Amino acid sequence: MGSIEKHTKQLRRPPWLKMQLPHGHSSAEVRRLLSDLRLHTVCQSARCPNLGECWGERTATFLILGDVCTRGCTFCAVAKGSPHPIEPDEPNRVAEAAFRLGLKHVVITSVTRDDLSDGGAPHYAQTIRAVRRRLPQASIEILIPDFDGKPESLQEVLDERPDVLNHNLETVPRLYQTVRPGAAYAHSIAIIKQAAESGVIAKSGLMLGLGETFEEALDVMADLRDAGCQNLTLGQYLQPTSKHIPIFRFVTPEEFATLKQRGIALGFHHVESGPLVRSSYMAHRALLPQPIASVKHAIS
Repeated sequence: MGSIEKHTKQLRRPPWLKMQLPHGHSSAEVRRLLSDLRLHTVCQSARCPNLGECWGERTATFLILGDVCTRGCTFCAVAKGSPHPIEPDEPNRVAEAAFRLGLKHVVITSVTRDDLSDGGAPHYAQTIRAVRRRLPQASIEILIPDFDGKPESLQEVLDERPDVLNHNLETVPRLYQTVRPGAAYAHSIAIIKQAAESGVIAKSGLMLGLGETFEEALDVMADLRDAGCQNLTLGQYLQPTSKHIPIFRFVTPEEFATLKQRGIALGFHHVESGPLVRSSYMAHRALLPQPIASVKHAIS
């Protein structure tokens, strides 16, 4: 770790990592709505660089099962510790928010809840059902934790037939112990495979700039395709605070473009690849009849 910290002290954020701050009527409206309905978003909890852009377009990614995570991932800004009890009415509140925002594609994620024997899978299922009742025409994408590697918990969620099941590998196997302590690469690959075999669109994502090599990233992409993954996101890791794992390097837009091309060549149906791309960034585009895999160089 010491050598990485020494390296990153000399790094300056490049111009292509310009972020848009929340502003305007729509962003304020989204903030009020979330507050009124007592809902969390990964946009806020994970300090997403795209919050200003997405809220300005009246969209957000809902964070269920509370806002405190039981895992100690070194890259993530979400609060860690002992979570609060599950709120039974949260699924209906998520559905109400999605309805008021007029969402056509609803993205739902959560903290990891290792304190629950089922990982919170029934709560995911209830939330999917609630959204379907309130917005029957909307597509639903869920970004799930690993449910402690329990296929029966995952199956409970898959039985609700979300349109897309996303589970991020985040990084390459060599860096798992440092970046995702408590997680297992094999478990995450198995989640993608189970989702794909169920007939649901399987999606995953990687953060780059943590010290992985280009070849290691390609190997993970190949593993995902072998598991049946159809959609992929690739983005730059950004250190949330000085207490998180430091950035090893800034990946250029040109490298992201090359990785996108390699992903398409591997057979991915849709690839979002660029410095500020995140798991749910422009998620609806992957469901277009003829999706265009875009490279996001910067937010203007």
